[in-house]
Amino acid sequence: MILVILGTQDKPFNRLLEAVDKACQKKIIKDKVIVQAGTTKYESKNMEIFDLIPMNKFNSLVGKADLIITHGGVGSIIQGLKKGKKIIAVPRLKKYGEHTNDHQLQIIDEFTRQGYIIPCKDLNKLGEVLENVKTFKTKKYKSNNTKMLNIITNFID
Repeated sequence: MILVILGTQDKPFNRLLEAVDKACQKKIIKDKVIVQAGTTKYESKNMEIFDLIPMNKFNSLVGKADLIITHGGVGSIIQGLKKGKKIIAVPRLKKYGEHTNDHQLQIIDEFTRQGYIIPCKDLNKLGEVLENVKTFKTKKYKSNNTKMLNIITNFID
């Protein structure tokens, strides 16, 4: 099963759903696709689409997913990484009205640099990226929370 996560951003991200739908139509994607679409309105016979999914069901879906395709939101990426999932991350871009700026490019670049995710900055290449997933080895996620807490503690002291 593939879980597509668009987060809760107040701007639509139809571009990603159109690309996934097209990959389903071309039989590039043969798995069941479940989408947490947030405020994005999209209809498809190839995907099961929900606006928002209750947290307990969402966590269960993340656990069951063979692949997560998500926007470049830190929370969505980390949630998948904590469960050891392969992740394709697609940035929401300002030029398409999907976000207020292009900070998701930087987020995706950093997670990619560290070897955690597979980026897809060009949705015309989604088929190639999906093929690369087959050989991608998921890196175990290591949080920097302890380091950050130490920095804050030392600053306060």
